[in-house]
Formats: sequence, C-alpha cells, structure tokens
Amino acid sequence: MKKNPIQHPRVLVLTSTFPRWENDSEPAFVFELSRRLCPFFDITVLSPRTPGSKKLENLAGLRVIRFPYFFQSWEKLAMHGGGIMNRLKSNPFNYLLVPFFLLGQLWAIVRLLRRERFDLIHAHWLIPQGLIAAIGLILTRQQIPLVCTSHGGDLFALRGAIFQFLKRWIINYSRTLTVVSHIMQKAVSDMGIAPNKMQVIPMGVDLKYLFTPDPTVKRSVSELLFVGRLIDVKGIQVLLEAISLLIVEKTDIRLSVAGAGPLENELQELTRKLNISDKVDFLGMITHSQLPELYRRATIAIFPFVITKSGVQEGFGLVVIEAMGCECPVIAGDVPAIHDSITHGENGFIFSSGNSQALADTISQTLNDPDLCHRLAKEARKRVVGKFDWEVIAEKYAGIYKKLIKI
Repeated sequence: MKKNPIQHPRVLVLTSTFPRWENDSEPAFVFELSRRLCPFFDITVLSPRTPGSKKLENLAGLRVIRFPYFFQSWEKLAMHGGGIMNRLKSNPFNYLLVPFFLLGQLWAIVRLLRRERFDLIHAHWLIPQGLIAAIGLILTRQQIPLVCTSHGGDLFALRGAIFQFLKRWIINYSRTLTVVSHIMQKAVSDMGIAPNKMQVIPMGVDLKYLFTPDPTVKRSVSELLFVGRLIDVKGIQVLLEAISLLIVEKTDIRLSVAGAGPLENELQELTRKLNISDKVDFLGMITHSQLPELYRRATIAIFPFVITKSGVQEGFGLVVIEAMGCECPVIAGDVPAIHDSITHGENGFIFSSGNSQALADTISQTLNDPDLCHRLAKEARKRVVGKFDWEVIAEKYAGIYKKLIKI
C-alpha cells in the first residue's frame, strides 16, 4: 500500500510583478523567493494575466494562476516598464484599467478562498495586494494569517491622507509586515506602527550560482554600466549628464544601459541634446541569466538613485547586490536605503544624490585607481554573500511562515 505524500502547509502568494514565462526579463524576486520555499510549502501564486502568458501553469514547482481583468491584449497595467505606478504616470488612460484590475484580483482571491484551503497568505506590496488580501479575507470570513511585504514604492508613494490611512489599516490587519530596508522600517514606525509588528528582510540574489565572479572574463577599462528600470527614482538622467562632463577628460568611456521603462524615449533624446549618443548604448530589457555577463565585463556599475519631488525613493536596490556578487565596483547615489549595502570607501562609493558633477568626479577617481576598485569589489562580495544570498533570505521567510502557521 502506497503511503500518502507529505502534505505541506499551503501558502497563497499575491503579486502584481511576476515572470510571464521561464527566463523572462520581468523582475523575478517574488518568483525566486517562492520557488525556494517550495520544499517546505505548497505554494500557489496569484498574479495578473498579461499578453502571452498562460492563465494556469506549473512554473518551477509553483502553481501559478493569472487572473484576467480586461481584454487580454489590453492587460498591460502590471507589465514591465516600471511597475503599476509608472505605467499610470506614463499613460493616464491606464487609470481606466485600475478598477478592473482591483475587482479582477479581488474576485480571483475570493473564489480561491471559497474553493480551497490555505494556511497563510503572503501579499507583496501593501497596495493593491495587501488591501485586496485583507478585503478577501473579510468577505470570506476566514482567519488566515496574512504576511505583507512592502518593497518601497508602495510605502513612499501614495502619500495622501486616504492612502496613509489604508496603509496603516493593512499593516495593522496583517500578522507580520516585512520591509526591505531599514529606512523603510523607520518610515513605518513614523506611521505609528509598533516595532514588533515588522521585520527588515530584503529580497535576495543568487550569489552562489548566478551572480558570481568569473576570473576568465577580462574586465573592461572604460565601460560603465547601468542596470534598472528607466524611471525617475533610478536617476539615470544624472548619469547621462555626468557622462557629458566626463568625455572631455575620458574620451574612450562608454555607457551601457540595461533596462526599459517609460523614460526611454526621453532619455535617448537627452543623449542627443548632450551630444553623447555615440557614447551610450541602450540595450533594452536583459534577462536575469544574461546580467552576470554584463557585470563581469563592466569597469564600474553605477546606480545614481534619487529621491523624487514627490518623496518616492529606492526601497533597497537589488541591482547593487547583483553587481557586488560579480565583484564589479559600484557607485551609487546617496539615498537612505543604499547604506544597507554600501559603506563608502570600504566596499563601494557613494556620491551626493542628484549631483552630476559629483558623480563625474567619483567616476573619474574610480577609473584612475583600479587597484582600489579591485580591493573594494573583493570586499563587497565577501560582505554580501552571507547577508543577501537567497538561501539566507528564504530561511528567514520560512521561519515567519512556520511561526504563523504554528508548525
């Protein structure tokens, strides 16, 4: 007689950002965390449908359900291009999709909760997923522990009184809140939330098998690299202005821009105005598996983060950890979250955020001292492996899940 297979606790993960298919260029951190928890939990992921994606599939051991919310060819609100907030900013007509998106996600979770049993719900982003999860639990009258994770944009954006009230309500309704940096922990505390309600746990990076150094790859002496979405908070305008200042002294430098987003056309126009079009290569979206090659080849990876006029800022900056994992020297704009990963002059360089002249000077200093760069890059990898590898992060989340499910 066959023994029954082990029944793992069932977890429902809600997200608006998820790969559409294997090796997609879409941000993969929710996928990576979920698949690493598969050995201990039976995980179902509920994410929005997008053109070309399947409605139901098994992806790396995860059961993935993609909910419809409009005609499929129009379901682009949560696609790559900077996330929902930046999709709305880039095209006001996208606001028309918001109520359909919210109702589609709510209908999907209510149906799931009425049809199936789950031991825990993990909602990524307070709004909309945390809000929808809480409403879904109330409507179905289920007492399932809710974990919410804020990634930054949802906390620092949506600053009106109504949104602040909603965020506090969602956090208080949740059993646990996780945030990805210590500046976010302070922001939540400033909202009047008790410290024991939250934990600082960043998303992780595969630092053992993917984002690793390769001594057989010769590092360039003049190639700068930017990786990230082309949105205001990433500060790439500052980097382009710095390049225009640098080329007077460093005529051989080139900048590779790996990413896409609503600012792409505007940024390309800026390169023409600054007369640096021949120095900048826009590579578009690069798949996760191709990024290490760029980091291993680049002289410096530059992340010129800024705080926007509306107060939106970087929540953590996983790209910084990816570069450090590949022993690529890093320079970053001085925003609060960056201090969780970079100590200036010890494992990277930090410049005055938004100051293109300061960035140009820092790049020049770095290019002129390759030995220092090499030492800092070595130290950077040594520091991040023990703190930010996915195995470390997944273990922390597994501990939260087990405590709340009481196993």
